[in-house]
Amino acid sequence: MNIYKYPKTEEWHELSIRPVIEKKTLDNLVKNILNEVRINKDLALYQYAEKFDSARLKQIAVTGTEITVAQNLVADDLKAAIQLAKQNIEKFHESQKKEEQIIETAPGVKCWRKSVGIEKVGLYVPGGLAPLFSTILMLGIPAKLAGCKEIVLCTPPDQKGEINPVILFTANLVGVTKIYKAGGAQAIAAMAYGTETIPQVYKIFGPGNQFVTKAKELVQQDGIAIDMPAGPSEVLIIADKTGKPEFIAADLLSQAEHGTDSQVILLSDNESVINQSLIELEKQLMQLPGKDIASKTLKNSRAILFKTIDKCIEFSNMYAPEHLIIASENNSDYPEKIINAGSVFLGNYSCESAGDYASGTNHTLPTNGYAKSYSGVSLDSFVRKITFQKLNEEGLINIGPAIELMAESEKLFAHKNAVTIRLKSMNNV
Repeated sequence: MNIYKYPKTEEWHELSIRPVIEKKTLDNLVKNILNEVRINKDLALYQYAEKFDSARLKQIAVTGTEITVAQNLVADDLKAAIQLAKQNIEKFHESQKKEEQIIETAPGVKCWRKSVGIEKVGLYVPGGLAPLFSTILMLGIPAKLAGCKEIVLCTPPDQKGEINPVILFTANLVGVTKIYKAGGAQAIAAMAYGTETIPQVYKIFGPGNQFVTKAKELVQQDGIAIDMPAGPSEVLIIADKTGKPEFIAADLLSQAEHGTDSQVILLSDNESVINQSLIELEKQLMQLPGKDIASKTLKNSRAILFKTIDKCIEFSNMYAPEHLIIASENNSDYPEKIINAGSVFLGNYSCESAGDYASGTNHTLPTNGYAKSYSGVSLDSFVRKITFQKLNEEGLINIGPAIELMAESEKLFAHKNAVTIRLKSMNNV
């Protein structure tokens, strides 16, 4: 990791830049993939599976037999762990359901809302370095709770053209209705435009690399809703003198192992904590199976020394991290100061891995600074809010004259007449 001491405010922007593929190259590559899938549909998916996944598929759709076989291939202790996580995630997301009230905004004027699940949603589950079955819990559970009728899942196959059994087990557990063997930008294209096999959906969810993120951004321009621009993973840790270096190092590496386009940041007002954490990081790195990937990630990562914790928080709010860890025994004052972050982990024992798997919060979060304007996935992400209003005669009498005046001022005379004709009908009764 590169170390910076007391950077000037004008240097902060440069320090907050994430690693990216050159934009023009990325745009062109992804646009070509989207166009191929839009035109050639299933044929393009078969070709891309062979090109990118080294898999010669017999069919794109996962069969019922494959799902049944998978149930017996997952270890019982892992099944129990998944069930525990499912229970906590359901509990947290179920609590987000709200009973909508009917509000009388004026005498005779009643307004209310109704939440309706999005009928067809597409879930993307990465599978490059490992089968990220936890993402299925984070997306499938709120989709089911929201009442989505069709829950489509796309995930890349292995070289044998198979999906990892734990992904199939988890998808079946949470109520995914259809599973397909497709990964990368081509999977996003398939769900956005539809193919002979994969149905078009109304909204696409799920994290992924820069290709997946760019594909989501581009299909959004064609009218397909997405959850957020969730790209390569990142964590920012703010540590004071009470932070534990061995914990800090472990948390940095937990994100560094995601991929070489990820980024980890350590901020502190204590130089000794930074130095000890980086020493511990090197020790743990050498014992990590994925140390080659993590080592490359650390080249794009930074440790920054500030004069105060308040300065650390100020930098963090500008960076707007996907994951923010407050490595401190004294963390009760910090939440009010945090305004830009995807998900926050308070205290030395609140490791980011807890949120990734089983605490109950959602791990599908905005990255690349989008936490300034986006929230993480929640129950609300899977519903539409439809508003209703009901006016009786008294209601229209109360607000009608104001509507007439406003409509006439905007030169929308038919709007005005829709009120006027009703008011006159009341006087003629």
